[in-house]
Amino acid sequence: MAEQLTGLADDRALLGRTSTAERVSDILRSRIADGYFPPGTRLSEDSIGGALGVSRNTLREAFRLLTHERLLVHELNRGVFVRVLSIEDVEDIYRTRALVECAVVRGLEEPPYALEGLAAAVEDGRASALEGDWKGVGTANIHFHQELVALAGSERTDELMRSVFAELRLAFHVVDEPRGLHEPYIARNAEVLEALRAGERETAERLLAVYLENSLDEVVDVYRRRVGGDGGATA
Repeated sequence: MAEQLTGLADDRALLGRTSTAERVSDILRSRIADGYFPPGTRLSEDSIGGALGVSRNTLREAFRLLTHERLLVHELNRGVFVRVLSIEDVEDIYRTRALVECAVVRGLEEPPYALEGLAAAVEDGRASALEGDWKGVGTANIHFHQELVALAGSERTDELMRSVFAELRLAFHVVDEPRGLHEPYIARNAEVLEALRAGERETAERLLAVYLENSLDEVVDVYRRRVGGDGGATA
């Protein structure tokens, strides 16, 4: 927890003088998406509030917002925890991803496209893999898909998918061997990128659809092997 709180203290400058629960929730959502708070982590009001320099009431409102987004759960007399996903949650996340991401690619205008963000995410994934940082590869993978969604130029779609991708990170935490899950998608991200560079939208969409189907099968397989009696993955 000390490492996570140090990172939050670094984020304090992002709040500025107009600190709001929405900005606090944005910070915590990003931290969850980047893997700083794994599923099942209890979030301390005192520690997190102190790290960010916000009031208890502001933090509670941020927790409420993230609970509404299904990233956190409030347990009576125990506190607030990062949510542990069920198989049904994972399947719904991927269903949403397929609907949105494939539609974004299908709806692109004529090339060229603004692919700098996608290219940077591919390079970040390769660099993390060379360092053996498979958590970093997973983060780069999520950033790739965020940049893909951003091609739609829709703030509403970006906002919708921010929470979906944060939930996706919760699913990735259940995987015992992240290298086996993430490594193949470095090359597959690059394939989607090259198809878009060539202006081949149909090819990119086809690659993406198969990609998401394969990833879902792999993550669900892990969940089935580690599922608990309540339908959630065991820690």
